[in-house]
Amino acid sequence: MADRSARGAVVTPPRRWRIPKSLAWAAVTPFAAWAVARVAGLERDSLTTQLMTGTPYVAAASLVPVLLSVLTRNRAATAVALVTTAALGLSVLPRAFRSGDVVTGTPLRVLTLNTLFGHAEPDAVMDLVRRLDPDVLSTQELTPGMVEKLEAAGLGGIMPYQVLEPEWSAGGSGLYSRYPLTPRENLFEAIGHNMPAALMTVPGAKPVEIIDVHPFPPLGRQVYDWTAALDALPSAAPDTIRILAGDFNASLDHSAMRRFLGRGYQDAADSAGEGLTPTWPVNKRVPPLITIDHVVVDRRVGVNTVSVHSVPGTDHRAVFADLRLPAP
Repeated sequence: MADRSARGAVVTPPRRWRIPKSLAWAAVTPFAAWAVARVAGLERDSLTTQLMTGTPYVAAASLVPVLLSVLTRNRAATAVALVTTAALGLSVLPRAFRSGDVVTGTPLRVLTLNTLFGHAEPDAVMDLVRRLDPDVLSTQELTPGMVEKLEAAGLGGIMPYQVLEPEWSAGGSGLYSRYPLTPRENLFEAIGHNMPAALMTVPGAKPVEIIDVHPFPPLGRQVYDWTAALDALPSAAPDTIRILAGDFNASLDHSAMRRFLGRGYQDAADSAGEGLTPTWPVNKRVPPLITIDHVVVDRRVGVNTVSVHSVPGTDHRAVFADLRLPAP
């Protein structure tokens, strides 16, 4: 008889579960498309322009497709995922690191705040002014009522020089200064809200042009006015030191904003390593998410520090920049 015990049993090895390679491509493709749009500046309509402000979060999330591609052993998808993460990272990460050393020169402290239709609490604004000691305050959505409240709270005694264009709407804006201001008319075409400009006399330095910036937000068809407003802002000039401060309704991930900065400017927060600090919305159920309030300076201006501050009553955080003006 045959030895039954000698007969071998056929054993089927258990199947190893594998992630389909197609899943890696499904994960990588939207991130790769976002990276192409961000690097090439392809956003045009309102929706893509608004979405582009989320690039820092997309850059962080782009590590997920890298891991997924590695797990699926999809070399092609892994290569695309790595390039995508690198492109998004290089677009975003430099804002978290200071570029250049702290410089010397004539100090100029700039504070900007969108007051949300004049609803910012005036006492809180004054506390911020007394604590930070700015030389110039740029305000947006400045209403006649807010002007009266700030005056009653004592702002006029600290910053007696003013170029104000208030309105009972989001269109009002105004500049307050410790130093004399001379209004600058017809410096550029202000497309959107009021954007007063002034020449400020700073002791120990050349006069400085200050522009209060507040274009329309890129909502609906206003995206075209928003783009036109940023393009209409004046370029840096060799004979003028210019500072622009306000609610740009734009982040550094917008091609229109980068195009504007490329005309001789630097974003103060970006230079100080605070470029990823969000400024909107605040005092809401959600935390601040995007960075659309800026102090933009001539590249010859040194940036010492930049900080952001919450003010009750408004959905924008104030941006404070401690600058150094070049020698006259």
